[in-house]
Amino acid sequence: MPGVCQTSVDEMLRDAERALAAGVGGVLLFGIPEFKDATGSSAWDENGPVQQGVRALKRELPDLAVITDVCMCEYTDHGHCGLLTADGDVDNDATLELLSREALSHAEAGADIVAPSDMMDGRVAHMRTVLDAAGRTSTAILSYAAKYSSAFYGPFREAAESAPAFGDRCSYQMDPANSREAVREVTLDVEEGADMVMVKPAGPCLDVIASVRREVGVPLAAYQVSGEFAMIHAAAERGWLDPERAMMESLLGIHRAGADIIVTYFATAAAERLKMESSGNR
Repeated sequence: MPGVCQTSVDEMLRDAERALAAGVGGVLLFGIPEFKDATGSSAWDENGPVQQGVRALKRELPDLAVITDVCMCEYTDHGHCGLLTADGDVDNDATLELLSREALSHAEAGADIVAPSDMMDGRVAHMRTVLDAAGRTSTAILSYAAKYSSAFYGPFREAAESAPAFGDRCSYQMDPANSREAVREVTLDVEEGADMVMVKPAGPCLDVIASVRREVGVPLAAYQVSGEFAMIHAAAERGWLDPERAMMESLLGIHRAGADIIVTYFATAAAERLKMESSGNR
């Protein structure tokens, strides 16, 4: 399989099988391509890592919901979430075509849900139009509707090699000090056709999750990001807290704030603990 090591696919399937057995309902896929360029053209390669991962998961574990992250930052050589103008700014409107092309390639590979995380204006409506025109009307859209420009993404960006080569993403991601904008962004995405919406990061934005929950009726996801996960692990390694209790308490707080769905690196471990507790084996 060009573009993806078979060992990586086998490891992904092994992890996904364990997650499904524990009771995890779905997985969210990201891709690290072999080739990056200014337009992120690997994002819609039918033999790309996400597309191959989706096909393998739907073939081997058909009961597991497969969600794909749709963005350009992992595929561009400059690390930004869209095409750049000659001045180095992100070109919002030109980027929409590429995001929709990426989303369609994921849907054609078999993704159940596509999740645009780029924060470009108008991308949900554009994506819905392209998917529907291609006959992918049942492919759902989970929009990263309120995604803040956060310091908590560091470990993921290092692992995915997606940190910006210059500047930052403050021009298209949200200011952490602004909570009112989150409600506006979420409402707009729902009006454009989002089936589900997401707040990211989760822990620092519990108030935002609660505000969004009051305003919209669609399923609400919250993403407990890599920095949140890493902080708990780092503190546990130093003996400062109980890792299992801290894991469950952090997830409970996100759920209590109003999240219906939690995206977290703790998913399998938390599901296994809940399964054990429900069976009475503590």
